[in-house]
Amino acid sequence: MAIELVRIDDRLIHGQVATTWTKNYEIEQILIIDDKTKNDPVAQSVANFAVPEGVKVMIFGVEQFGKVMKKNPIKKRTMLLFTNPIDILYLVNEGLDIKEVNAGGMRYNEKRERVHKAISVTPEEDAAFKSLEEKGVFINVQMVPKDPRVDYATLRV
Repeated sequence: MAIELVRIDDRLIHGQVATTWTKNYEIEQILIIDDKTKNDPVAQSVANFAVPEGVKVMIFGVEQFGKVMKKNPIKKRTMLLFTNPIDILYLVNEGLDIKEVNAGGMRYNEKRERVHKAISVTPEEDAAFKSLEEKGVFINVQMVPKDPRVDYATLRV
């Protein structure tokens, strides 16, 4: 597989993703894996508009991507973009082979507890991160490539 980066960012494609992350990893395609975005034509349009020229964007539902990944190997330099760790855990349990997840943006709301300036989690999301770690997936928190990488395990309360 040519998965260069697995990132969680609930804003999906925006300035940091479009400019720094795609250039830093020489990304050729971004696969957004999110049920809500898959079913929202406006969000799809925004995602396609925000991407740098020459970078292809495809949007999948979580279960849909689980089926696709089993039949179609990824050959291009690819960023998998998620909004939460629960969806990543589902796909890892379905056979997605990854070693690391970059958590870069999970906004605070009344259901989430802030664990880092850019990361707030529900108990279910924290449990998903822990399960990923138990499966050997390193979770790093980093908003942009020049920021220091923080091990998510050190942020738990």
